[in-house]
Amino acid sequence: MKPEKWTADQIPDQSGRVALVTGSSSGIGFETARVLANKNAEVIMAVRDPEKGEKAVNNIKAQNSSVNINLMMLDLASLDSIKNFAKDFKKEYSQLDLLINNAGVMIPPYSKTKDGFELQFGTNHLGHFALTGLLIDLLKETPGSRIINVSSAAHRYGNLNFDDLNWEKSRYKSWRAYGDSKISNLYFTYELENKIKNAGLNIKITAAHPGWTATDLQRHNRLMAFLNRFFAMKPEQGALPILRAAIDPDVKSGDYFGPDGWQEWKGNPVKVESSKRSHDKNTAEKLWKVSEQLTGIKYNLVSVSQNQKAAV
Repeated sequence: MKPEKWTADQIPDQSGRVALVTGSSSGIGFETARVLANKNAEVIMAVRDPEKGEKAVNNIKAQNSSVNINLMMLDLASLDSIKNFAKDFKKEYSQLDLLINNAGVMIPPYSKTKDGFELQFGTNHLGHFALTGLLIDLLKETPGSRIINVSSAAHRYGNLNFDDLNWEKSRYKSWRAYGDSKISNLYFTYELENKIKNAGLNIKITAAHPGWTATDLQRHNRLMAFLNRFFAMKPEQGALPILRAAIDPDVKSGDYFGPDGWQEWKGNPVKVESSKRSHDKNTAEKLWKVSEQLTGIKYNLVSVSQNQKAAV
């Protein structure tokens, strides 16, 4: 007998919880924010484009006027923007139950972030690495908090070249760079899980990928945009692995979710396995150190109780 399909209907009431979703003005980020808001969470939609963000908020409120949604500006391609966002967020909120690191760019022409990083690596990995590090104190103070990193099946052809992370020496390959950024999301997930465990902190960190879902991300590839109409899932379905990784009470730290169909392109959200390469501990440790150096962000993973003991 097949196991019961996991759907958004299985998400319990989220009243009293605060959820931050990056890149939530469209696609799976929008759907994730919409579902959580309709389950009575207080949702912060962190977006780069204020106009698109306003439209997204209005779309959700048009369906349900009682939702609690706040819009905040965040450009993950700018460390200054990330620092300002984190500062403003901590002024406004004293808890953070769900940090959903969803925002990303996919196969754009070669370009760099405001800090000089290749755009995909800088936004998809370094931006979320910095944001999570700056919000880790709030996560530590919130019982049962969870971090969810959105990766991709494309992580399977990621293979980091630490001598040229910004593609300044090699001919740029947008798909390979995208794969690099997505395997980086998983290295980050597994290394942070290890550090959280060693620190004895009560934070779960999980990862998920949406399979082949039709979103604005594919706008740089005409073939994919065309094929979306035949093969891609709708964002409502593509968001389910992310929501399951965020909400399912049976999820363990380090779990990775995706669709259960062929090649994990489509299907129902289940626990899946990432590539063998993504579990390489030496690479994960090296990427962590490089990420600290590039962003200037170091994580405070000392527990609140340890801090209290030290003060005594």
